Amino acid sequence: MIIGGGTGGMCLAHGLKRAGVEVAVYERYGSRSDGLYGYRVGIDPTGNRALKQCLPPELFDTFVATCARGPRHFNVLTQSMHATASIPLRDDSDEVNSERSVSRSTLRQVLFTGMEDVVRFGKEFTHYEQHEDGTVTAYFADGTTDTGDVLIAADGTRSKVREQYLPHAQIKDAGITSIATKTALTPEIRALLTDEMLNGINLIFATKGLIGMLHVMEFKWDADGNPKNPADAALLDSWNGLQFDNTRDYVNLSVWSSHDHFPEGTVDQRGTELIATALEVTRNWHPNLRRIFELSDPEAAFPLRISTSVPVEPWKTTNITLLGDAIHTMTPGQGVGANTALRDAALLCRELVAAAHGEKSLLSALADYEAEMIPYGFARVADSLDNNGTSGDDPLYKPGTGRLALFAARTYFSLTSKIPALRRKFLEDLYTYRGAEDPA
Repeated sequence: MIIGGGTGGMCLAHGLKRAGVEVAVYERYGSRSDGLYGYRVGIDPTGNRALKQCLPPELFDTFVATCARGPRHFNVLTQSMHATASIPLRDDSDEVNSERSVSRSTLRQVLFTGMEDVVRFGKEFTHYEQHEDGTVTAYFADGTTDTGDVLIAADGTRSKVREQYLPHAQIKDAGITSIATKTALTPEIRALLTDEMLNGINLIFATKGLIGMLHVMEFKWDADGNPKNPADAALLDSWNGLQFDNTRDYVNLSVWSSHDHFPEGTVDQRGTELIATALEVTRNWHPNLRRIFELSDPEAAFPLRISTSVPVEPWKTTNITLLGDAIHTMTPGQGVGANTALRDAALLCRELVAAAHGEKSLLSALADYEAEMIPYGFARVADSLDNNGTSGDDPLYKPGTGRLALFAARTYFSLTSKIPALRRKFLEDLYTYRGAEDPA
């Protein structure tokens, strides 16, 4: 029994179903059309590998086909759109060793495909009971229950399962507020961006203690949902996910900083009020960037107070376990949250299938999963706090050290971009960390 139909939970469910292991997913949303948030998720080689392991081959092909065009550059900009660095990235032709851009809502539709017999919608988990016969019963807000051999928490940062099972496991405020926006990629918006920005991942190191990120998402279908390239027609036409997904080409532009750089109550704002706040804090940014905020969809904008898990010591293994944000919530600093959840799913799938085949006991399988997952999961949590200013304690946000830290960050990326040896090392470290194999 998997609580939560997010990326990690659904990847695991696919893998178990393919292996013939009986599985059910309990999703709190009422249907596969609910909970669609169209923001970018970067799927790295670790995530690609997990999806390829768990998904049916034809569905993995659909995943690849429904990704946005891959980024060609890693750009570092100032708030005035001056390019501090532009580092070429590998292309996305390798189905595993690539950095892919996917809309969260589109990925959701891919993962729900073919799982009508597995997913139970409208099931809000409340609590569980473990029994002496080795089973566990899950209880839901609608008064229903279900009983199985294993209960898996895939219910995110505010996991109800974790709250009961590991009440000492804490989630803390990372000290960062973020505003994320989504803007349709119209000809006007396209004209505001350089070619490098259109084709890259853009990190903005701004003055006044602000950092931004801009991604351009271009898909293989047009505004009417028709394939742009006839070669993609057969696959896209055969996939029913676009019936539930209104994703079209768009730009994500976000800004974040420590809480004190935003007005009180920003996290409670929505719509045009939130867009106005984004414009206010970025009042010295380039007019082209501010125009993207101005033309963004107010209904799609959202604020976020970034959270992070506090590491916990290994616990005694039972027939309850956790994956993804339910156990190791991390900041977006390294961009590996979803990929770590996928890594969890692939690992847990292998262990549960081994138990189902009688190769080890169920508790041994779960213990082996946790012995591997806990160290790498919390290592990623620590890494995410030490990257791109995703901790409120970062010197970038301090009045006395902010200018020096900003100068150091810009200088580092400028030198990395210009010096071949540094550029090669940056890319090698980046791809190694994100799970790529040596292309040689």
